[in-house]
Amino acid sequence: MAVKPVVLALSRSGEDMAHRVAALLGAQVHGREGRVEKADAYFPNALDHARDLFAAGVPVVGVCASGILIRAVAPLLVDKTSEPPVVSVSDDGAVVVPLLGGHRGANRLASEIAAGLEAVSAVTTAGDVAMGVALDAPPLGYRLANPGDAKGAMAAMLSGAGVSVSGENIFGIEDTGGAVELCVSDAPVEGSEARLVYHPQRFALGLGCARNADPEELWALVQEVLDGAGVAPGAVGCVASIDLKADEPAMNVVAARLGVPLRLFTAAELEAQAVPNPSDVVFAEVGCHGVSEGAALACGGALVTEKRKTANATCALGRAAEPLTEMPGRARGRLSVVGIGPGQASWRTPEVSRLVAEAEELVGYGLYIDLLGPLAAGKERSDFPLGGEEARCRYALERAAEGRNVALVCSGDAGIYAMGALVFELLDRAPESEGVSDAAHRVDVVCSPGVSALQGAAARAGAPLGHDFCTISLSDLLTPRADILRRLQAAAEGDFVIAFYNPVSKTRRTLLAEARDILLQHRPAETPVMLASNLGRPEEQVRYRRLEDLQVDEVDMLTVVLVGSSNSRLAQLGEGPRMFTPRGYARKIDGDLAQGRG
Repeated sequence: MAVKPVVLALSRSGEDMAHRVAALLGAQVHGREGRVEKADAYFPNALDHARDLFAAGVPVVGVCASGILIRAVAPLLVDKTSEPPVVSVSDDGAVVVPLLGGHRGANRLASEIAAGLEAVSAVTTAGDVAMGVALDAPPLGYRLANPGDAKGAMAAMLSGAGVSVSGENIFGIEDTGGAVELCVSDAPVEGSEARLVYHPQRFALGLGCARNADPEELWALVQEVLDGAGVAPGAVGCVASIDLKADEPAMNVVAARLGVPLRLFTAAELEAQAVPNPSDVVFAEVGCHGVSEGAALACGGALVTEKRKTANATCALGRAAEPLTEMPGRARGRLSVVGIGPGQASWRTPEVSRLVAEAEELVGYGLYIDLLGPLAAGKERSDFPLGGEEARCRYALERAAEGRNVALVCSGDAGIYAMGALVFELLDRAPESEGVSDAAHRVDVVCSPGVSALQGAAARAGAPLGHDFCTISLSDLLTPRADILRRLQAAAEGDFVIAFYNPVSKTRRTLLAEARDILLQHRPAETPVMLASNLGRPEEQVRYRRLEDLQVDEVDMLTVVLVGSSNSRLAQLGEGPRMFTPRGYARKIDGDLAQGRG
C-alpha cells in the first residue's frame, strides 16, 4: 500500500476504537461532522467520503457496519487487481473484516489490526483460510513472476495437490512435497500453474547514458547485463543514476518496462563510492568518476557486474544482501497539475483525487485547497493568495525538483485559464531568462483534467454548447484590452456561443457591457444568456436573461456568463427553462417528415 490508510469514525460509539486503530497503523482519523468529537478531519456524508477515498486509491478502514462501506464503494467496483483495501471494524473492536482488496493488502491490514486489538480477523479469501497465506500477494520486496497462474495454482492446492518449496520459504508454509511448487529464485525460471515463481528484488541497475540516447540501445544493454548475470528482470528492485538524468527518456523507459522506481543520487554521493573503473572524462563532465557503477553501489550492495558500455550507454549491476524495501537515493520529483472542478467532491475526477492522495505537498490558492476537505488533511500545504500565480507555480516546480511529489491545485480545469499554461511557460524558459532551475526542468509533470466552470454551467443550463462555441476571458490584466475587443468582434461575427470568464472585477466594470453591445450588433436582442454562480456549491445560483437585458451589476467574479448564438433558445420544462443550441438535427428530422408526407 503506497498510500496510508484512513480510519473512518462515524459515531461516538466507535470514536475511541477508531483512534486505537489509527494509532496501530500510524493513520489519520476522519470523523463524521456533528457525531464525532475528535478527528484529524471531518466529512458531512459517510457514503460520499468513503467513495471519494476509494476512488483516490486510499485504503479505507471503517469503524462501522460493513454494509455502509459496501454501499459506498459498490458503484466503483471494476477491477479487483487495482482496487484499494477496504476493511470494517466493529465498534467494540471484536471483529475485523477485510471486505475488498484481500490480495492487495486488506488481509494483512486486517491481521495487523486484529493482532493489535486482540480481535478476530474474519478473512474469507480461500487461500488465506486454507493455507494462511495469499500466494499472489508475496511479502514486500518479492515479486511474483507469473501472477496469471496463481488462481489455478491455489485451486490445485485447495483441491489437495499439496505444495513444495524450492529456495527461500517466504510464506513460512509447510513443504508437503506436493505438486504445486513455490520457487523463490534470482534466476529467470519458467512458471506455470504447477510452479509459482517469486523473485527477491535485491538487485539494482546502475545506468548512465548520453543525453537523448536511444531507449532501445539502453534496454538492449540492460537485457545483456541481466542475461549475463543470470538475473531475472523481476529480481531488479530499482534503476539508479545521477540526478542530472532524472528526465532522461531512456532511463525512464527502462524503469517503466521493469516496473521499478528510478532512484537518483547527486554527483557527490556517487563520488563517495569506490568504483572499480573510474573515468576522468566522466568526472570532468558530471563531477563523479563513475555513474553506473557508483549508482549500483550507492544502492547498498556489491557489484555483480562491472560497467558495460555501448556507444551511448553504460550499465552495472549491484546486489544487496536483502530485498530493496527501503528505496535508496531520491525519487524523480513529480508535479501534478490538477483541476478539482467547482469544488464539490462528486465533480472531482477519480484521477485527480488519486493524484492529490499520492501527493506529499499541496500548493495552491488556500480556498481551493480547503475545498478538497478531508482529502487534504494531514498533508503539507503551501497556500498562496490570489495574484500570486507566478510565485505559486515557481514554488511548486522547485519543491518537485527536490524529489517531492507535489500537487498544484486549481479550480475547474487546470489547463483552462489556470496554472497549467504558466507551469509550461516557466519550464520553457532558461534559468537566466527568469525560468526555473535546471533541477525543476527535470521533474515529471502530470496534467489531469477537471470539470471546468464552462462545463458545469453548460450542464446546469441543459445543452448550450451543442454547436460551435468559444471562451473569452474579459480580464485585461494579462491580455491587452484591444486584443479582447478584437476577439469579441470575431466571435460575434462568427455567431459562436460564448462563455465569458472573469467577466468583471471590483475595478473592471465596462468590458462586459461593451461585449453585450458588440454581440447585439450580430444576434437578436432575445438571445438567451445564462448567469451561473458558485457552481456545485450550496449557494449555487442559475439565472437567465435576454441579451439586451444583461446588466453588469448582477455579475461578479464567481459568475460564468454563457451567451447563446443566434440559434440558441430556451426549452420550457416543468422545472423551469433549459438552454440549448441546436446542431442541425431538426433540419434532418423535418426533411424526413417532409419525405414521409410526400
